Amino acid sequence: MTLRATPALRDDLVVTTDTGAVRGVRRSGVRRWRGIPFADSTAGAGRFRAPRPAPGWDGIRDAAHFGPVAPQLRRGQFIGAAPHLPRSEDCLSLNVIAPDDSDATGPGRPVMVFLHGGAYSVGSSGEYPRQGERLVRRHGVVYVSCNYRLGALGWLDLRRYASAGHPIESNLGLHDQLAALEWVRRNIRAFGGDPDRVTLFGESAGANSVTTLLTVPAAEGLFARAIAQSSPANAVYSVETAQAWAGEYVRLLSRIVDDDDLDSEAPQDAAVMLRTADPELLARATTELAVRTPDENPGTISLAPVIDGEFLPERPLDAFKAGRAHRVPLVIGTNDREGSLFEGRIDILPTTKPRIRAIFANTRKPARKAIKRQYPGLPERRPAADFAGDFTFWYPSVKLAERHSRFAPTWCYRFDAAPRMARLLGLDATHGLELFALFEKFDTPVGAGLTVLGGRRMFRAVGRRMQAHWAGFAVHGEPRTEAAGCLAWPRYDEERRLTLILDGRDRIEADPRGDRRIAWQRFVPHV
Repeated sequence: MTLRATPALRDDLVVTTDTGAVRGVRRSGVRRWRGIPFADSTAGAGRFRAPRPAPGWDGIRDAAHFGPVAPQLRRGQFIGAAPHLPRSEDCLSLNVIAPDDSDATGPGRPVMVFLHGGAYSVGSSGEYPRQGERLVRRHGVVYVSCNYRLGALGWLDLRRYASAGHPIESNLGLHDQLAALEWVRRNIRAFGGDPDRVTLFGESAGANSVTTLLTVPAAEGLFARAIAQSSPANAVYSVETAQAWAGEYVRLLSRIVDDDDLDSEAPQDAAVMLRTADPELLARATTELAVRTPDENPGTISLAPVIDGEFLPERPLDAFKAGRAHRVPLVIGTNDREGSLFEGRIDILPTTKPRIRAIFANTRKPARKAIKRQYPGLPERRPAADFAGDFTFWYPSVKLAERHSRFAPTWCYRFDAAPRMARLLGLDATHGLELFALFEKFDTPVGAGLTVLGGRRMFRAVGRRMQAHWAGFAVHGEPRTEAAGCLAWPRYDEERRLTLILDGRDRIEADPRGDRRIAWQRFVPHV
């Protein structure tokens, strides 16, 4: 990562961190700093190793631009992200947005740290350049976003290819996120934030990171509350499963590298290939593995956290059940039709007849019948999408909320709002749609297209109420807000299961889709 030393032009934009001073920019009532390294480059000796401390610098670092994003394909099975930003293994940087009147000597503002999604394969903190600005401007929080390693570099357990001279560690993406949280703990007061009021929130893979970090012992005390938006909370796997994927990945990579001098079946040669392969080739093999997994292992996601017995000692849902998760307040929820996005190009969920049959093969006939009754017409396209979305996102989130509510304050939501175009396309309130409302991403091509036939006013209003709840939670530790149109949001418990439904008109429902929840309770494996 290039270090640019510049003279201080505006003292209130220069902040001193524990590695050096950074100079941000002022824009529309906020101050922002981008591309601040929270750890050293992961290239070379840092590949497949836990993050190392960021090197310091002299002078003042220009923090006006996003840092490079983690290696990933620009196009592939998954939608590419941030095509305007360079890709590099020197990707561990974060961004801070603070209100213009933030004061490092004051009591400190609530901090909201966001983890992006992207199936652990794509994405970055610079995907939408203005993300977080309206949240900061309207609610006075300090917003932080970060990059973390993706694909095989962050989410495969390749330890079987380690040696004494070249160690390899697991759960590197989680380690990166933890390093970012540790940086926030040490430095955020200098940006006007309160390190004791950090809310960790994320969507999709970012939400799964949140629910997993809630069970990582080393993360204790680094955040005071958590929000999980559409977490595939059960997508965390055993060492045996993860290392089988690692072996398949090495075989795929060997074909792509195509080096006659390397034998992928020989651990020593495989280790050399992993250490020396170009990141672009690593990303290509990552995509191939991700494409194959839904058919070879239906209902799983090959790039995900691994229960290594050390950093992540147990399956998160088991930790929540036993009360061993960090007992911090939690907001958790999903969207109305999570699975509709995954028909077609982003084909990673159990939406096809063979995949659905494989899921049902894991449980008994009465359970299969009970679940099938909830999706009339299965395996036709629409019921198959709803089945897959519920299996992957909704039911694991319900189980997690149920278990966490026994030990800590918990609130549940469902996001139902969808502009007219989304409904005409058959997407409805699908996976990730709430991000366009929450962050008011209406000036993006997708955001503009979603509202081209109307519904922007409604969608914006829902997003602002969502912002108010999220910010109220960050401020008070509960979604308390006096904002116009916001309902009082009661806690979730196993008796009443009261849930906030975010829609054109918000409402509170008791045990929404209760019949479906009861049917899924009979599905014993993995949940």
